[in-house]
Amino acid sequence: MKQTANVKIISPQGAGIASHIEEVLELLGEDPSREGLLRTPERWEKAMRFLTSGYHTRVEDIVNDALFAVKFDEMVLLKDIEFFSLCEHHLLPFFGRMHVAYLPADKVIGLSKIPRIVDMFARRLQVQERLTQEVAEAISGAIAPRGVAVMCEASHFCMMMRGVQKQHSSTLTSAMLGAFREDKSTRDEFLALVRRGRP
Repeated sequence: MKQTANVKIISPQGAGIASHIEEVLELLGEDPSREGLLRTPERWEKAMRFLTSGYHTRVEDIVNDALFAVKFDEMVLLKDIEFFSLCEHHLLPFFGRMHVAYLPADKVIGLSKIPRIVDMFARRLQVQERLTQEVAEAISGAIAPRGVAVMCEASHFCMMMRGVQKQHSSTLTSAMLGAFREDKSTRDEFLALVRRGRP
């Protein structure tokens, strides 16, 4: 086993997850030998490997050399970054959009890197609150801006398919660092830009 971000991860070359899924199917009352389920354990393992692949990715590898010295000190905002993740409590999906802004100090980051950072943390077992904070802290650590703001809007299958079964509920979380936390006008500008063009 190796340690990544305080989470123990079994190597992809380790013991197969699929070997345990047949027993789970039996415990659920299914027949793992019927045609429709014959390859389900392998498919499920492959899906889970992908959906938790963020454990094997580092921010440094994503950013690489995509930092650029630019004389620009106004807000940079990427809106509506789609993501899918898995709730760590029930292993059910939650999905939504993330809005990420930063105030450059002396450098900017390649625009495609921000959605990749979002995906890196989303492809782990998560709670929305931690996901939001991790994205903000990763961007802050990568480019040392004057501030970072992240807003996350998501729908959770653990609320939609089970439990309270509320189909149209959504959850909103935010993380404000630096100038976005300290300066109300900067924070208000971010919120106004996120809401622009929405009903």
